Amino acid sequence: MAGPQTGGPGGALCLVTGAGGYIGGRLVPELLDAGYRVRCLARTPAHLQDHPWADRVEIVRGDVTDAASLRPALEGVDVAYYLVHSMGSGRGFEETDRRAARTFAAEARGAGLRRLVYLGGLTPRDVPEERLSPHLRSRAEVGRILLDSGVPTTVLKAAVVIGSGSASFEMLRYLTERLPVMVTPSWVGTRVQPIAVRDVLRLLVGSASMPPEVNRSFDIGGPDVLTYREMMIRYAAVARLPRRLIVSVPMLTPRLSSQWIGLVTPVPASLARPLAESLRHEVVCAEDDIRRYVPDPPGGPLSFDAALELALQRVRDAQVTTRWSSASLPGAPSDPLPTDPDWAGGSLYTDERSRTVDAGEAQLWRVIEGVGGQNGWYSFPLAWAVRGWLDRLVGGVGLRRGRRDAQRLRVGDALDFWRVEEIERGRLLRLRAEMRLPGLAWLEMRAERDDAGRTRYHQRALFHPRGLAGQLYWWGVSPFHAVVFGGMARNIARTAEKAAEKAADKATDKAEEGAAGEAADEAARAGDRPAGGGSGDG
Repeated sequence: MAGPQTGGPGGALCLVTGAGGYIGGRLVPELLDAGYRVRCLARTPAHLQDHPWADRVEIVRGDVTDAASLRPALEGVDVAYYLVHSMGSGRGFEETDRRAARTFAAEARGAGLRRLVYLGGLTPRDVPEERLSPHLRSRAEVGRILLDSGVPTTVLKAAVVIGSGSASFEMLRYLTERLPVMVTPSWVGTRVQPIAVRDVLRLLVGSASMPPEVNRSFDIGGPDVLTYREMMIRYAAVARLPRRLIVSVPMLTPRLSSQWIGLVTPVPASLARPLAESLRHEVVCAEDDIRRYVPDPPGGPLSFDAALELALQRVRDAQVTTRWSSASLPGAPSDPLPTDPDWAGGSLYTDERSRTVDAGEAQLWRVIEGVGGQNGWYSFPLAWAVRGWLDRLVGGVGLRRGRRDAQRLRVGDALDFWRVEEIERGRLLRLRAEMRLPGLAWLEMRAERDDAGRTRYHQRALFHPRGLAGQLYWWGVSPFHAVVFGGMARNIARTAEKAAEKAADKATDKAEEGAAGEAADEAARAGDRPAGGGSGDG
């Protein structure tokens, strides 16, 4: 890990919490480009190591709920960005958010910070707080706690953020693209004021230099105020899709709405519910005072259509730098790895497969790193699809999260219902399961070389059961391992071998073309020489 860079506005040091998330992962390079020094706080620093900006920042281990870990992280910091929160799922998430905000506020005050910056949710002015969704109510409370911290604070309140990979954009995109005729909840008629992620980042960076007397919240939004129905119609137009027929049904509750969203889009019901609940009330900016401190760019903030165009182009070009799935899910397993020296044991079941591969390690690695998403899992697609659907039914993420990048993975990436936990480039890929399970599960894939110098593919599935349910689960699915895991190992090896054969054929064709070209050149040169090959003196 590199230390903080010098320079920037007055040499100011910014601490970014949530740097592994959707907004935080994009904010860090924006701050660096603006000349700030950046320190990132992470519970698992290794999850940030593969970001393209990792060698330009300082990464420290810490947790916003742990005061002892915050003190060294806040030392010397001028501005702290508070970008962590629960996504409104799980019992007690409001208390978790409250406790974390109070801990962070107290430590920020003790460290003498110049400013706190928080990105919250836009709330309707005419709705009592107790009638807001738990998601919005918690965001509002966190904002108040930080404003009351004694540290000058900027709270930015946004409604729907439109950008490649954002949960709101993915929800809008998949609902519109997959359903030419939609039966929708009544909230499709609610007015909202969306904002482009580019403008959110601009305002976050600009907030760092606000004068010390500013301690308040700001509504932020783009230039368009639209109903969700209009947003879907505009998306269809921008994406050049036929016009959609939308019929709203008032009896769809937020819970049913979230299940409907989870069924149609990659966004799981646990995340869709707070998004759907936040659309029950009109969320339109009541003021635009932020312009006094952070001026609009030339041409003004991006319009809704321009934000859609930009996001769609990023998706087409595979230039999605962060996604809604970048942040770990609430309740995701974080127990020690089975390879850790301090592994706390119990039963640990394994399924191991090895195959000799008639290909180079690099060719095998390319196949390993390309698993999941559109490439699939190389075995019995129906079994993987059924497992994904079952996970969705019990509130899990399912298979449809896909991949951030079609070819390259980095630590912390979501990969269908796995998360990338470790990469040794060219050698090891370890995934941790995030599907709903009665235990903890990992999947390892390795490209190795044996004692005879041959390439070997080694695959290991591990399961640490929790209670009797975990034991029953393992023995219930183990009869299918030969088909699922055995087929996976076999097909990954075959795919690498086919790639090696194709590369060899291409090299042979190229060599033959080169040899033919050299022969033609030699023949041409021979035709230019005098007959008999003499000196020409006789």
